[in-house]
Amino acid sequence: MQAEPVATDRFRDLGVRVGLDGGVLRVASATATSMELCLLSERDPSWVERTVRMKRGDDGVWTGGSALLTPGRRYAVKVGGPDGPRHAFDRSRQLLDPYARGIVRIDQDSWRSVVVEDDFDWGDVRKPNVPLAETVVYEAHAKGLTKQLRSVPRALRGTYAGVAHESTVAYLKDLGVTAIELLPVHQFGSEQRLMKQGLVNYWGYNTVGFFAPHAQYASLPAQSSGPQAVLDEFKGMVKHLHAAGIEVWLDVVYNHTAEEGPSGPIQSFRGIDNSTYYRQDDGRYIDTTGCGNSLDCSQEQVRRLVHDSVRYWAQEVQIDGFRFDLAVTLGRDEHVTYTPDAPLLQELLADPALADVKLIAEPWDVGLGGWQTGGFPPGWSEWNDRYRDTVRDFWLTDTVITRHGGLARTGIGALANELAGSSWHFSPERGPLASVNLITAHDGFTLSDLTSYNAKHNLGNGESNRDGTDNNRSFNFGIEGATRVERVVADRQRAMRNLLGTLLLSAGVPMLLAGDEVGRTQRGNNNAYCQDAPVNWVSWNPAEWQSDLQAIVKRLIRIRREHPALRPATHASDTSENRMHWYTPDGVAMDEAAWTTPENRTLQYLAQAGADATLLVVHGDETTMRAALPEHDGITDYELLWTSADDTAFGLHSVPGEHIQIDGPTLLLYAAR
Repeated sequence: MQAEPVATDRFRDLGVRVGLDGGVLRVASATATSMELCLLSERDPSWVERTVRMKRGDDGVWTGGSALLTPGRRYAVKVGGPDGPRHAFDRSRQLLDPYARGIVRIDQDSWRSVVVEDDFDWGDVRKPNVPLAETVVYEAHAKGLTKQLRSVPRALRGTYAGVAHESTVAYLKDLGVTAIELLPVHQFGSEQRLMKQGLVNYWGYNTVGFFAPHAQYASLPAQSSGPQAVLDEFKGMVKHLHAAGIEVWLDVVYNHTAEEGPSGPIQSFRGIDNSTYYRQDDGRYIDTTGCGNSLDCSQEQVRRLVHDSVRYWAQEVQIDGFRFDLAVTLGRDEHVTYTPDAPLLQELLADPALADVKLIAEPWDVGLGGWQTGGFPPGWSEWNDRYRDTVRDFWLTDTVITRHGGLARTGIGALANELAGSSWHFSPERGPLASVNLITAHDGFTLSDLTSYNAKHNLGNGESNRDGTDNNRSFNFGIEGATRVERVVADRQRAMRNLLGTLLLSAGVPMLLAGDEVGRTQRGNNNAYCQDAPVNWVSWNPAEWQSDLQAIVKRLIRIRREHPALRPATHASDTSENRMHWYTPDGVAMDEAAWTTPENRTLQYLAQAGADATLLVVHGDETTMRAALPEHDGITDYELLWTSADDTAFGLHSVPGEHIQIDGPTLLLYAAR
């Protein structure tokens, strides 16, 4: 399955293309003055067996070919060019092809390109194409998900094959998620600082090459066989997940590379065309990522690299969605100003080959004007940090305040906005599906730690606990860390149920962090990016309460699937089939005071989509109260589907106007008929 070229042909067919007479390599560099293709020995990957002088075209693309440039061949390029602060040319250095689809590591900082074949037998398996309105995302680490999963054969644990194993796929299917979002799986390396400390980059946000899968996540036999076997194992993982109806999304890092700052390793981009690839001011890097460098997507050559990579993974590897790390960097113009009209953001949307692909932005970076939640163009979805913060504040931070006699800061109005699809942040044109809702993610506390720690505990990261945010919006319920005190344990478990219930019953696209459904802990580490150890791997030996929590998540996902009213594709309005009605605890329509009074921590939310209707009752105080179920036209019965107070209490029927007792803090969900 060959990826079609992007419309413009200035940078067509970059990388290696293999034909009957061998292969041709095309590499873009607007500033190079010489370039050589080095064909390398299989025995000694640094030994050059043959050199081919490449020719520069008028478009700044260098071309060279050889009958020996065939699948399995290792190769590199040597590039010469002018001196000066904007350049980093060294004619003696062997560099990685930016479009290499196979990559092998030679030593700590050196990598070599390998030619691979694209052929793969997909059989009759096709992309699931799950509509966004029906999507439940599961963010997972390709290694950490199965490293401790005993139902996976030991040799496959922590590998692509482990993710593809029938027991892993069956688990995901049974849980009810529709897409697995893998942390970075492009070939990456560890930063110089980490290696000096004896640590590694576990998360993978340090890309070496944008077209090759990370070889170290493949099984040992595949790694031994080489990049072709690694790629085939990755494709096999995608095929098995697709066969089960589960989409595969990738967390992709197109904002910076593993070459770090100006004094960092020269592996590829810097040595080929430093002044084009990296955003800089006369040799001084302009870093909007906090990682030492920023790819300059105001340059056509860089945009084409990103676009071609996305196309390759979407077409050749059949990936269904992409979450773009620090996506604001991708939308910055030549003046380093973010704009939703940025060419790359619009080109990805306009590409017919990506019409069925989900595009998700992490809508911030660390540059000036870097916080852009709600600021991406229609067609993009975004990680919604405002949803995360509001929900955490309502169930956790405000509980701390009220326990100390203070007045809660997060009124019911702010929570209602997030429950209903975040219309304060996303325009009617974009709707609720622009919001990827999350409570937790790979960076930050896990769900269990969010309810167990008031402060981060990151000493193991080697930075004297300086790294990681201090703005956790968490609450330990009176004791820091693990405890057996029954009152504290009960409060924490109730809070987890309320947080999960809010996530899975809100309009928008819910994202669940792998392991949160079983109460996974990182022992208070809220930035475990450099911990390739059990603290970061999902533990699959749950206690009874963890199994109960998992059952609740399964049930909530099933309820969400069965009730379209919980997952509208558009914001509610008088002209759409989606209707939302808001009631006080007394069962009367909410007025302005009810929306804005901080003391008001309770509401009833009736959502309708066609013939389906649900009533969600939210009570955010640690008090007991009585509420009257609302009397609404056409509604004659309320059936309790779930409550965070008692997961065994369901199936009870009530009539409009009937008074119920609510023991807070609590969520109750009813089917309204």
